[in-house]
Amino acid sequence: MSHIPRLNKVINVIARYRLDDYLKGQPSAPWVRLLLIPHRLFFWFGSKPKGNKSVRLRMALEELGPIYIKFGQLLSTRRDFLDAELADELQSLQDNVPPFTTPSIESIVEQSLEMPVSEVFSQLDSQPLASASVAQVHKATLINGDEVVIKVIRPGIEETINDDLKLLKWLAQLLENYSDIGRRLRPIEVVNDYETIIVDELNLQAEGANTAQLRKNFENSSSLYVPKIYWDYSRRNMLVMERIHGIPVTRIEELQANNINLQNLAETGVQIFFTQVFEHNFFHADMHPGNIFVARDKTNQPQYIAIDCAIMGSLSHDDQEYLARNLLAIFKRDYRKVAELHIACGWVPAHTKVHEFESAMRTVCEPIFEKPLKEISFGHLLVQLFRTAGRFDMEVQPSLVLLQKTLLNIEGLGRQLYPDLDLWETALPYLENWNRKRLNPFTLISRVQENIPDWIDQLPELPQLVINAIARSEEVEQLNQQLAQLREEEAARDRARLKRNRLGGIMLLGLAILSLYPPVSELISAMPVTTLAVAAGGVYLLCFRR
Repeated sequence: MSHIPRLNKVINVIARYRLDDYLKGQPSAPWVRLLLIPHRLFFWFGSKPKGNKSVRLRMALEELGPIYIKFGQLLSTRRDFLDAELADELQSLQDNVPPFTTPSIESIVEQSLEMPVSEVFSQLDSQPLASASVAQVHKATLINGDEVVIKVIRPGIEETINDDLKLLKWLAQLLENYSDIGRRLRPIEVVNDYETIIVDELNLQAEGANTAQLRKNFENSSSLYVPKIYWDYSRRNMLVMERIHGIPVTRIEELQANNINLQNLAETGVQIFFTQVFEHNFFHADMHPGNIFVARDKTNQPQYIAIDCAIMGSLSHDDQEYLARNLLAIFKRDYRKVAELHIACGWVPAHTKVHEFESAMRTVCEPIFEKPLKEISFGHLLVQLFRTAGRFDMEVQPSLVLLQKTLLNIEGLGRQLYPDLDLWETALPYLENWNRKRLNPFTLISRVQENIPDWIDQLPELPQLVINAIARSEEVEQLNQQLAQLREEEAARDRARLKRNRLGGIMLLGLAILSLYPPVSELISAMPVTTLAVAAGGVYLLCFRR
């Protein structure tokens, strides 16, 4: 029960920051507040936290520490369910974690590599270059002179994460079971997604593999550079990669001083995003400014440098195709097609009425499209569409949530670099070209050729598959016959029961009528029943008993 002290800490923070305000109007609110009274009394004479409940939630997550901060960042991606104010507040959460000093970086490296530091590195900085919630980074130089950085997992972080995940799951269960906002946010699903992400972040070899794949995808590209991974010196808790010397993308003045063309830089960022999503189907899903740099020596044709590939996204072939066709339909304001595609790909239930969904989409999009295209936020439009689809029971697609988050980051960054960035103008030709390639006869032939080996492999099994299908169809037919027989027997029993009830009802009504005659009424009056009760019993058997 090592997580009990942590639970007490969480409850104290909930009480101090008045987070039960989120349950106002909920049936469970009085019970929650009753439970919080002892903790509230402890903070009664202290200063009350300032700000509205969105600000207080952000402050509470910051106080609870790095795991909750990262959870808040993930929750901020659910703009299809959150209020804009709350989403913005959560998105502002920053990892600002003091570095660890024990054990030393030298001892971690030696234990991981099972050899002295001096045999691998000619220089290793004991002071970290950067420190985050799960890991921290140190500068180093290999024996051969290559400049590298070493990323190491915080010691003991796995135990802390496991305890915090247990608490988060418990809190998510309470929130989802006892509040309307919880049912809309689906916190259990969010926590499960978060668990997958945080567990992957604890395995630096997985991050290294993602980095290597992204580097391979852009190997001959002048628009994106991805650092090299040194696999010989990388382990599950330690990643060694090439050190880069770019300009942080948010330092606009430094970019301008280096004569970087900001318009080209912003448009290149959009092109990289669509290339990752629709050509490679493997996109960097954590493209916040801290993970993006710009090469110093590429001015007119700028080059990005991407790091921290712990969180990557991909789409199924069907989702990829439907997403592109949806975006094209939105561009063309063909809301009927948007509605049909959402139903066809299973994003909304099959029973959804197309005309109602079409009307809802038109209501959302038409006021937006009255503005000049360059003033329309592509990412926020997607948020509005997902939120509208949520009213039609759209199932949450984790891959689409990551895509939405990444697009919001890319668009926000692009407009910070070049305020007149027209994402629509940059994206539309790209999508149209992708659609033409998809429908190209040679592309279709190529896809058929790719499947031919699989079809050939299945040919020897085809006779057995046919036999199995026939056998299953016979079994299904037998089951259907048995089911029909059972239904007929049940129907016969129902008919017999109905006949008995009707006969009993008629007899009771007849007895009630006979009771109107004096000889019979004297007999009835001697019994502990009344004529009315006898008549009521007869009516019940005739009209209500089946």
